[in-house]
Amino acid sequence: MIHFRKISAYLLLAGILPCSNIFAQSTPSLDVNLNKIGHEVSPMLYGLMTEEINYAYDGGIYAEIIRNRSFQDDRNNPVHWSLFSEKQGSTIKLDHKTFLNSNNPVSLMLDVSASGKVTGIANEGYWGVPVRPNTVYKGFFYAKADFDGDHEFNVSITGDSADPTTVYATASVKHTGTDWNKYSFELITKQGIKPTTNARFVISTVQKGNYWFSVTSLFPPTFGNTPNGNRPDIMQLLSDMNPAFLRLPGGNYLEGGNFSSRYDWKKTLGPLEDRPGHMGTWGYRSSDGMGLLEYLRWCEDLNMEPLLAVFAGYTLGGDHLSGPYLQPFIDDALEEIEYIIGDVNTKWGAQRAKDGHPKAFPLRYIEIGNEDFFDRSGSYKERFAQFYKAIKAKYPQMTIISTAGKDFDVPGGTADMIDDHYYRNASEMEGMTTQYDDYDRNGPKVIVGEWATREGSPTPNFNAALGDAAWLTGLERNSDVVLMSCYAPLFVNVNPGGMQWKSDLIGYNALNSYGSPSYYVQKMFSNHLGDKYIPIHAESIPTQFETLNEKDIASGRKPRKIPAMFYVATKDSKKKLLYLKLVNTQNKAQKINININGTEQILPTATLVELSADYPEATNSIKAPTNIVPVKSEIKVNGNQFSRVLPAYSIAVLVLKIK
Repeated sequence: MIHFRKISAYLLLAGILPCSNIFAQSTPSLDVNLNKIGHEVSPMLYGLMTEEINYAYDGGIYAEIIRNRSFQDDRNNPVHWSLFSEKQGSTIKLDHKTFLNSNNPVSLMLDVSASGKVTGIANEGYWGVPVRPNTVYKGFFYAKADFDGDHEFNVSITGDSADPTTVYATASVKHTGTDWNKYSFELITKQGIKPTTNARFVISTVQKGNYWFSVTSLFPPTFGNTPNGNRPDIMQLLSDMNPAFLRLPGGNYLEGGNFSSRYDWKKTLGPLEDRPGHMGTWGYRSSDGMGLLEYLRWCEDLNMEPLLAVFAGYTLGGDHLSGPYLQPFIDDALEEIEYIIGDVNTKWGAQRAKDGHPKAFPLRYIEIGNEDFFDRSGSYKERFAQFYKAIKAKYPQMTIISTAGKDFDVPGGTADMIDDHYYRNASEMEGMTTQYDDYDRNGPKVIVGEWATREGSPTPNFNAALGDAAWLTGLERNSDVVLMSCYAPLFVNVNPGGMQWKSDLIGYNALNSYGSPSYYVQKMFSNHLGDKYIPIHAESIPTQFETLNEKDIASGRKPRKIPAMFYVATKDSKKKLLYLKLVNTQNKAQKINININGTEQILPTATLVELSADYPEATNSIKAPTNIVPVKSEIKVNGNQFSRVLPAYSIAVLVLKIK
């Protein structure tokens, strides 16, 4: 893709762009009218969308360290496990005849050929085991042996195969008998250890014999010490975004490639050793450690509302069911809702209490399926109507969301909201900021349930952040109809092999995480959102020509003129603050005159939060996580009329105090 911002001279020489009026010549001005309060701003506008892609859960936010913990990732080989032995002759292999339970129908067999020599199994984690100083790791594993008496094991975190003699933490456990036993343990690292991922988890013994291992787990401290919880560093990044909701389980992960690999919420409940896991939709298996209850606790930890998507009888492979064949899935959705909001006297509310959470969760939004505009069978209208009527009959308070447009009238009502998805380049997103300006105000409301400016990899660059910021000014301006939005995908494991989709908001490895420039745009916009939209009259806004993608160029389409600067204002009535957001996508600084009209006065001391870069491709990475971050400063303004110079390639939030 060619960026106009870098090669406008080339385009002029090629005759693609006209030689004049590329940018407005006079100083732009914004008249912000505080006497003309606009619509209310949706308090749910900024949220999160999540799904298992790019190792988002396993190897991502879900804090489990052990990879392939139930030995089911590959039927033939114990992938991510290896033999740990001081003596040749010992072996490991998968055993499909000896297993813990029907949900975990395979074990790892260790044949220890001689006594007195340390022999065991080692797990490499998700691209390494994270080691931090003075840290308590808690875990368990299931094991049995072919002999009676005491079975003694040493569990440890050691250096990887290049450094096998280093031991970061160790503990001993033992049980008696030939049946399956659960071994629980704690590992504590010493103070002064240098953080590293060049480590592995080891279970070893010096006793000769045959051993079988089943579900194995190792957790570092989690956010809020929530059981079976999430990584604190990633959760803190999310918390700092101040999200209002979590769209779950999200995306293609809900549908699955076929009916057997759909998201089956009932199989994600209960103890880890009873969860079978399933094949995900992005080429790897999901442990389902991130189950329905874990999603809900995630919401609870960050004070978010869940937005529940229910499986709607359509899979990515194109299979679908409707009519009476759909009823079991409708019943399943009703039971899922009951699990979330039912009291302990209901069947599924009692199950939630049994799972450790007697208190019901809040729930207002139900989405029927995911991206059903891909369903070429035309069955969604019928499927949606069946779900809609059943859910509304039992839970009339629920807001029902359609995933395939607004033309879904059903007996007794229509879709309350529709879910729009957009994946574009920066120029396209900037050209779409008026997308909802003329939207039917009497029609269903909108959630933009997936969107992203896709430039940069594995996380977006600053050009993408500019596109994001421009797009969000349009969503805030239209937040009377666009009630909710969430960027996607949210996460990516930056290790080789960890990414299936480019341009993801937050990147991480086993030890560290970081926010992209686009992440900081989300954080800036979400944390500076008023409750009232304030209209702005603009003059002399500079323009530029859009960047065409390869398909547009091939079709012969000429580039359109689009704005080069974007803006929006909202007012916080309680705090008496005016948030003015300004985006300059040009490669030069831009002076702008700002007039705050109305009887209310602007105090002279204001706050500026500014994000900028020297060039569009600048970005953050796991090695340079804070290359581009917002800079906050106190500034002076000259009352209700003042000027600002916006740096080239910059995004700013002016926080103005109203007297």
